[in-house]
Amino acid sequence: MSFQAYLDTIQKKTGKSPADLRRMAEDKGFTRGGNLTTGTKAREVTNWLKAELGLGHGHAMAVFALLKGLKNEGDA
Repeated sequence: MSFQAYLDTIQKKTGKSPADLRRMAEDKGFTRGGNLTTGTKAREVTNWLKAELGLGHGHAMAVFALLKGLKNEGDA
């Protein structure tokens, strides 16, 4: 599955776009100015996404990669 397919599936399931997910992460304090805050761990972010949005581990990790800047919308 491509990275974009993960994001598309997340949006279909939750109604949240990548921009929405970034805003939500900022509101939760996981990011500041579009960058992960110092000390933010993947486990914290994935646990939040699993609990709040009902995402599976792989999809939650895709969001973490997006927030960390490892991947962007449109990446294969």
